[in-house]
Amino acid sequence: MSFESLGLHESLLQTVESLGYEQATPVQLKSIPIILEGRDIMAGAQTGTGKTAAFILPILHKLMSHQVNLKESDGSGDEIVSNERMPSEEGESVIIKALVLTPTRELAQQVYQSAVEYGKNTSVRSVVAYGGASINVQVAELKKGADVLVATPGRLLELIYKRVVNLRQLQVIVFDEADRMLDMGFMVEVQRILKSLPRTKQTLLFSATFNDEIHTLSKSLMNAPIYIEVGQKNQTAPKVEQRVYAIDNSRKRELVSYLIGSKNWKQVLIFTRTKQGADDLAKEMFKDGLKVQSIHGDKSQGARDRILTEFKDGVLRALIATDVAARGLDIPTIEQVINFELPYNSEDYIHRIGRTGRAGRSGVAISLVSPKEQYLLKDVEEVLGETLVQQWYPGFEPNLNEEEVSFKKHRSGASKKRAREKAIQSSKRTKRK
Repeated sequence: MSFESLGLHESLLQTVESLGYEQATPVQLKSIPIILEGRDIMAGAQTGTGKTAAFILPILHKLMSHQVNLKESDGSGDEIVSNERMPSEEGESVIIKALVLTPTRELAQQVYQSAVEYGKNTSVRSVVAYGGASINVQVAELKKGADVLVATPGRLLELIYKRVVNLRQLQVIVFDEADRMLDMGFMVEVQRILKSLPRTKQTLLFSATFNDEIHTLSKSLMNAPIYIEVGQKNQTAPKVEQRVYAIDNSRKRELVSYLIGSKNWKQVLIFTRTKQGADDLAKEMFKDGLKVQSIHGDKSQGARDRILTEFKDGVLRALIATDVAARGLDIPTIEQVINFELPYNSEDYIHRIGRTGRAGRSGVAISLVSPKEQYLLKDVEEVLGETLVQQWYPGFEPNLNEEEVSFKKHRSGASKKRAREKAIQSSKRTKRK
């Protein structure tokens, strides 16, 4: 179905057309009319299905309705725009009408860029604010006037405490990737932010996955929300082929470098669980002759921006990232994602492989699973509701003898742990007696 049927402003439709969007995606078709009605929603869909446009477009439309006054023109039929937003005077807070909260800097940048792109033919002004960058520069941008603010929770609180922004007239708030905010421990910051918001507002929750915590949170945030689900819960993108290779941990790096080199892959995103693991893998793959870089939260914003630009431009053949750094990456040309290590949070698996196969494209997601990671694979399979068949890559078959030894050590360690727990419980009962 086309965007024309959704009731969006003509200037937004022209922008969408100029960007080459021919048909609205399912999440856009379901979300946009409800948002335009002013209802609260919880929307779940796979990554890469157009969630950002699903909330940015109707927000721009609603803000334009407050700003645009049709006046008599010189006969050309042009609209004369009256913008209520004015640059703030010294000491005045900037009144924000729409707020988008994101868990990471990269996602904030992505949403902001989309807001600017979709709103280029409107008078709506968007500003982004996140940690790891100069707050003075961001304050200066806000002081020029802002209708839409895209921000991370920590930096937003700084702006609130400094009285740079005023959220008392906020019309709509969006929680983008709300599950990640909870995973990253932002609940305290979110609760503090909520105290600065008006009681009456529209609340939108968007994410690729929804867990029980999100549903509990929604009860305190939202007013009779409408739940929108595109595809099955926690479903991966349909055109992403998932492969699982059983392999010894000591040979993972060798296989990754071999795959990239032998198959001449140009843009590969590789996930590790830790920052140190990302740095170490990057150093070893560089020794293999590959142009790679690691990206994680300990790197400065300038370094992260530079690395991302090199990756997008094809200077780097592989980018090694942690989950936090990679959330929000939107690079349509990524065709391969490799889980060098499976995530501890099984739902992160969906977000990881969602970095490929975006906007209907095809992609490949490869997971390297050592004997000690089998329990993590089972957790992923429970979230997906399906079994991922393991296979061996020729020349990199796992050493079954080592696997047996590892299994025995694991069982022995588990037995010792259970014995220790029983001893502690027995000691506590004795003390109570």
